[in-house]
Formats: sequence, C-alpha cells, structure tokens
Amino acid sequence: MIRSQVLICGGTGCTSSGSKVLIEEFENRIEENGLSEEVKIVRTGCFGLCALGPVVIVYPDGTFYSRVQKDDVAEIVSEHLLKGRVVERLVYSDVDEEVKEEIANVSLSDTTFYKTQKRVALRNCGVINPENIDEYIAMDGYAALGKALTEMTPEEVIKVISDSGLRGRGGGGFPTGKKWSFTAANKADQKYVVCNADEGDPGAFMDRSVLEGDPHCIVEAMAICGYATGATEGYVYVRAEYPIAVERLKIAIKQAREYGLLGKNIFDSGFDFDLHVRLGAGAFVCGEETALMTSIEGNRGEPRPRPPYPAVKGLFGKPTTENNVETFANVPQIILKGADWFASMGTEKSKGTKVFALGGKIKNTGLIEVPMGTTLREVIEDIGGGIQGGKKFKAAQTGGPSGGCIPASLMDTPIDYDNLTAIGCMMGSGGLIVMDEDNCMVDIAKFFLNFTVDESCGKCTPCRVGTRRLLEILDKITSGKGTLEDIDKLEELCYYIKDNSLCGLGQTAPNPVLATLKFFREEYISHVVDKKCTAGVCKDLLTYKIVKDSCFGCGMCAKQCPAEAISVTDYVAPGKKKPAYAIDASKCVKCGACMSTCKFKAIVKE
Repeated sequence: MIRSQVLICGGTGCTSSGSKVLIEEFENRIEENGLSEEVKIVRTGCFGLCALGPVVIVYPDGTFYSRVQKDDVAEIVSEHLLKGRVVERLVYSDVDEEVKEEIANVSLSDTTFYKTQKRVALRNCGVINPENIDEYIAMDGYAALGKALTEMTPEEVIKVISDSGLRGRGGGGFPTGKKWSFTAANKADQKYVVCNADEGDPGAFMDRSVLEGDPHCIVEAMAICGYATGATEGYVYVRAEYPIAVERLKIAIKQAREYGLLGKNIFDSGFDFDLHVRLGAGAFVCGEETALMTSIEGNRGEPRPRPPYPAVKGLFGKPTTENNVETFANVPQIILKGADWFASMGTEKSKGTKVFALGGKIKNTGLIEVPMGTTLREVIEDIGGGIQGGKKFKAAQTGGPSGGCIPASLMDTPIDYDNLTAIGCMMGSGGLIVMDEDNCMVDIAKFFLNFTVDESCGKCTPCRVGTRRLLEILDKITSGKGTLEDIDKLEELCYYIKDNSLCGLGQTAPNPVLATLKFFREEYISHVVDKKCTAGVCKDLLTYKIVKDSCFGCGMCAKQCPAEAISVTDYVAPGKKKPAYAIDASKCVKCGACMSTCKFKAIVKE
C-alpha cells in the first residue's frame, strides 16, 4: 500500500539541474531500504519556483525540498521516508517567523511566492504525472469534453467561452469565443484547430511548461474547440527545441486515442476528432498564425496578407481556429465551472488569470500565474522576492521583442490588456524580464531589435529593411557616434515600420525602442550628448580606471588582464607599501576582468 508519494520536478529547468539523476537515486535508495511497496516516485511538470530547483515534494505532508542534490537523497529516504523526520536543512520556506508560530504545518500556499497566485492554466503542473492519463482523469480530466459532447450544443459551448471573457493569451488579446464563432459560421467540408506552441520570445517558457506538466488539458481543449467550430482535425505546432514537451504531448495523444478520447465517435456522440504534432525549426515569425499555418503545410514560414483571415481560409485553405497553449489550457475549467466562475477573476475587460515567465534580475525566477489586474509591484516585490543584490528596480520588459518596458514609476500599474496598452506596452505572451539599475535601456532596445532583425522572414520591405536601419542607428548611438537628429529619425522610422509591415512581427518590432524612448529618453540623450552610458554597459562609451590611492599594488588585475593593458607605476599611495597600477586605455578591451578581480574595489567604470 502506498503511504507516501515523492513528487520530483521533471520540467526542463529542473531536468537541466539534475532531477533525472535524482529520480534514479531515489528509486535505488527506496529499493535498498525496502520501501518500494510503500513509496511512489512521480515525475511531474514544473512547480514554478525554478530558482530553487531541483524541487522535491513529499506527500501526504507536503514537505517542499529545494535545491536537492544527489548526495541529499540518502538522507531524505532514511530520515523522512523511513523514520518520518523532516530534513530541515533542505526545506524551502519564506514564511515570516510570526506566521510560522501560528501555523503548525506550513504549506506552499502560506509562502509569499505561492500565496497570491491563482492557478488555472497551471492547475495540474507539478501535481500529476503528465505521462499518466489516469492521473489527469482523476483531476476531472476529460470531464469537460464529456460534458460538451453529451450535454451541450456547439453554440452553447461557444457562448460559455464568450461569456467567460477569455481573451487570447498569445499577445493579441482577441476574444476567444468570437474567434471560435467566426470559424463555426463558415461552412466547409473540412475545418481545423491549430495550437500555437511555438513560443519564440526570449525568456518565455509558459507554454512549454504547460505542455510538459499537463499535456492532456491541451488535447482535451482542442477537441472541445473542434466540436464547437465543426473541425475534425487538429495540429499542435511546437518548436523542436522543446524535446520534453514534444515527447509528453505525443504520449498524451497516444493515450487519448487508446481511451477513445480521440478518434471516431468520441463519447458515442458521433463526433470525430484527431490530433497531430508538427515540429517547428525555431523561427520566431512562425509564432504569427498565418506563417505558422504555412509552415505546417510544409512551406517556408512566411505570413500571408489578411484578409482572408484563417477563420475563412486558414490551414490548407480551410476554415481554421488558432489559439496558443495557455488560451486552450483555460478552456476545460471554463466548461466545467462555468463562465461566471472564470469572469469572477481579473478585471472588467481582462478576465481570468495570466501566466508569466519571471526572469532577469530578480530573486525568485520561475513560472507564476496571477489574476489579471495584479500590479507589477506585487509580482516583483512579493512573488518575485525583490531585486537581486539589493539593487534598485529600473524596468520590466513585457512581451519580449514585441512588447515594451514598464518603468519603476509605474510599478503600481495593474497588469492587464488595457492598462498596459494605455502606457504604451502590451501583455505579450507572458515573458516578464526584470531589470535593475545596471541595465542600459538603449542596450536593451538594441538587444531585442537585434533579435527581430535576425528573425524577420524578409518578405516585406518595411520589416526587412526598416528594422535593420533601426539597428544601425542604435549601433551608432551606443558607440558614441550618434546625434540628436538620429533620435528623431529613430522615432519616425519606428512608426513607419509599425504602420506598414505585413505581419505582427514587423508591426511590433519597434515597440521596445518606442517604450525606452518614452520612459528613458534621457539615457539616449546621455549617449549622444555626453557620450556616456550611465549604466556602464555600452563598451564604446566606457572607461576602466584604477583609483591609485585605493590600489594596494597586489598586481592581481594585471595578471587577469587578457590584453596586457595594466602595468605598475612609480606612484605609491599614502599608507601603502607597493606602487599602484594603471590601465592603458588604448590597449583595454573593456572585458571587466580587472574590476571583478580587485578585492579592494580600486577599479571603477567611468
């Protein structure tokens, strides 16, 4: 009889930190201690707190162990699983001491990272074995599909989705029910459902984590969409760089077919639906729905002019409904619990929750899900644990290369579609990159623009040529060769590209530039007029200098310098015994090795 379950994160983050080795070690140690019949090992999806992986949770007591290493396993097995004594040194808890005194057994919901979250799309991630359909069914899996097929008409399904207020989580925020109704209204001999799991934004891993932790919810949601819109076939387009997600998705589809939840006459309803997986090669432009469909068809991923829209002429020229992973992940719960339940969360025009991949200069990097309308301050200070190293928060980039930045002055902005649009940003797919005072916002704009230049498919001139011209101007500014006229040209060109590009990639490519110009224009001016990067990031505007009176003459900086740009001088500072060193600016490659080596903090950036 099973008395304990050991849940071990099997998401990409923890896998890269060695969770696969942990699983093997747990299995060996459990067998050695004769616990094989009493303890079950479960490989789950992402728990969310990626900064503290590998993560292990022992049930039924719910003890949360973080940063578990192979050498820790024997102690957990012998002490906790065999003797019932928690290994305190490995337990994660950020609960205040006062709260601990009031709560006998601290649970995850009591910690600051988890307590303000509301998990809908991520409800099963880290809870079930994603490769076991029975565990998904035990969590009400496929009950929504059964309800839709046996108790509801297609029109009623669409009405529930519409009334819930669910909007597309891929970045555009288009009403999901309306999109489904467009496809349903078009008559055709064949219709399709497409799931966009391409997720190309730097720093984004929301969709990957859902597919890794709860693939069956996507299978179920796509079948519900197929029933509502009259489609009998679906495709999941997922990038090949997500091997764990791809493997688990294929397992889920195979299991669903074996259980009769995909294929012919599902739930004896007369409804037929099947799914296929198509791998993408990592082209960012294929996140745009028409380019994605072109790629599924076997052609080079390039966007198509719209209209006609996919609801009229989509995949293989047939009416098609396309949503991203997170959008679909909400559907089964909406069908089961009703439109009012979902609409009770969030704000008036942005219902439900939103998943974010929290990264950058923040303590608690990871995956979070919060109600729409949660402020950026709550996300960063409460859930995220604040900025690393005691630095000051400067900005947060939302939506990756397609989004914009939120400055510190707007930290109390509620995160939803309309509020972000009002300040010149956008929700995007959910990447949230936090920056501190050491980040140069001109360099950040250049980083994202460099990405979009590389990822442009080249089909339309405004994007192909315009983004490259933007990058050239930014290069000029960050190298100290820019002028005030260049800043005006930069802004003018941004609006031209937005207005004239063919698809969403080009139309949103200037957003990081426009946002940084709006909120951090003084940094652009400093680069141009003062020839200085106040954050000390842009190398061409940077000089390393040894403060001679602070130098102890140890010579470590000279030993570390790869360019041999540091040499000893004749100057001996007051109170020092050895002569100070100096940097030859003409030889310095500005790598920063000297500054990171100096334990006396005698080297500064100017």
